[in-house]
Amino acid sequence: MPVEYRFSFDRGSGFRQSSGMAMSPHRTTPVAIALPGVEEARTLTTAVHGRLRDDLIACRIRPGEKLLIGLLAQRFKVSAAIIREALSRLLADGLVVAEDQRGFRASPLTLPDLRDLAETRAEIECLALRRSMARGDAAWREAVQASWTALRTSRHPLPGDSAEAHDSWSALHARFHAALVGACGLDWLMRFRTTLYEQSERYRRMSRLVRGLSRDVQAEHGQIVEAVQDGAEEDAVALLAAHLRRTAEDIEAAARNQGLGDAITPRSRWGQGA
Repeated sequence: MPVEYRFSFDRGSGFRQSSGMAMSPHRTTPVAIALPGVEEARTLTTAVHGRLRDDLIACRIRPGEKLLIGLLAQRFKVSAAIIREALSRLLADGLVVAEDQRGFRASPLTLPDLRDLAETRAEIECLALRRSMARGDAAWREAVQASWTALRTSRHPLPGDSAEAHDSWSALHARFHAALVGACGLDWLMRFRTTLYEQSERYRRMSRLVRGLSRDVQAEHGQIVEAVQDGAEEDAVALLAAHLRRTAEDIEAAARNQGLGDAITPRSRWGQGA
């Protein structure tokens, strides 16, 4: 099978595979070495899937970017078969799209999709919050407070801050929103909610060019927590819905201001939100 070699970029070292199919850059046929065991292949696939998933959600792989199997195999030091399996999983996650006879690309970000996603997430997240407030006990309320304290005391990263700073804050942000709905009690609903959160996170992470807008995101978080702790269900649900929709509205306004149209692929990085 012909193999295309591409050396246009290197996003860092990946995982080391001690066996598999190797290819000499001076040959057109594979150099066969021992195939990895089934468990080793599964472990490598899971690791590669996790790294690519993180890069896609954080928009380190840009929306619409072509995912070259050969290049990814070099990056992670694994076989092309493992890359294809990882990309197939990401396809099921909705983070990549397949093109007939043309491979894979990172899923695009568009304003119509953002509007649909924001409304769907608001419906699902508010339903999960209602159930959590009805079913939650003292331990749940303590978990909400603890996650809010951790987020509140962490500095919100600025657009020019390191990827590590953004990743650290984003992890606390994800933990906070998960804690709010942690007593929902419906596994299928929570799995769907997680998918919506991850898709929304791609827009939020790309939105670091939302600057100059008058918004205090942490104050919005604090108001939601206060309503939850007071047992004010209608207030908490309304505040959460407004919080989620505000992020989508801000992203759309910024995209329109920059003349990006419906496809959101900004020339600069973007920033804050739900």
